[in-house]
Amino acid sequence: MTMPFYVPPEQVMKDRADFARKGIARGRSVIVIGYDRGIAFVAENPSRALHKVSEIYDRIAFAAVGRYNEFESLRVAGIRYADLRGYSYDRTDVTARALANTYAQTLGAVFTQESKPFEIEIVVAEVGADSDADQIFRLTYDGSVADEQGFVAMGGASDAAEERLGTAWRPGMTLSEVLRLAVDVLDAGDNGERRALDAGQLEVAVLDRDRPRRSFRRVVGPLLTRLLGDRAEVTDAPAPALGAEPESQADAGTDEALPGAGSDGPPS
Repeated sequence: MTMPFYVPPEQVMKDRADFARKGIARGRSVIVIGYDRGIAFVAENPSRALHKVSEIYDRIAFAAVGRYNEFESLRVAGIRYADLRGYSYDRTDVTARALANTYAQTLGAVFTQESKPFEIEIVVAEVGADSDADQIFRLTYDGSVADEQGFVAMGGASDAAEERLGTAWRPGMTLSEVLRLAVDVLDAGDNGERRALDAGQLEVAVLDRDRPRRSFRRVVGPLLTRLLGDRAEVTDAPAPALGAEPESQADAGTDEALPGAGSDGPPS
C-alpha cells in the first residue's frame, strides 16, 4: 500500500500566496486617493471596453487589479448584494464595510479551499458627508481586509507607489492635484523608469460627495485633459478645483449607469 503524498499546510499556504502575489504584480497599477470633494480612482488602462473601476451602489465604488474574469465575478456579486440589501431594508443599509466583509469571506474561502487562489486585489470605497467619513477598504487574495487612510495603490510596484504617495499626498488636495500626483506616480513604472502616460491610457473616475445620491462618475475627454494639465506643477502650486466648474461642464460626457468593472485582461 502506497502512502499518500503529504505537503505541510504551511507550505501549501505559502505557495498559494506566492502564486497570487506574482499574478497581481503583473497587473497594471490602480491608485485610489482622497481629495477635498471625495475619492478619485486612477488606473493605467488603455482599454475603453474593459474597466478596472466600477460603480457598485449610490456612494460606493469598486476598483481591482489582476485577472479580469476573477474580479468581474466579484463585481457582479457585489452589485447583486447591494441591490438586494437596499431593496429588502433601506438604501442606507448598504455600506462599504458590509460589502468588504462579504468579499473577504469569499476570497478567504477560495484561498483556503480551492486549488488555485484568486490573482486579484480589490478596493471598496465609500464617500461620506465629509473627508473624515470617507472609507477605503483594501482586500487581498487571501481575504485580508485593511482600512486605508487617504490613499492606496495596487498592482505593479505598489509598495514603491505608496511610498511616493505618502510623501506627496496631503488632506484637502483638489481633484486636479490628486490626479496629477497619481499619474506622476504611475509614470514612474514598476522599475523606476519614467514614462509619459496621457489621458488616452488612463481610466479615471470619482466619488463626488456633492452630487445627489449617485456620486460616481467617470472623468473623460477634454475635462480629464484639462485637469491633468502640466503635471510638473503638482508639487509647486495648487491647481484650480473642479468645484469652480459649472455643473453642466463638469458632468459633460462622464456619467455611466452601472458601468462594468474590468481590466486590460489577464496580467501581462
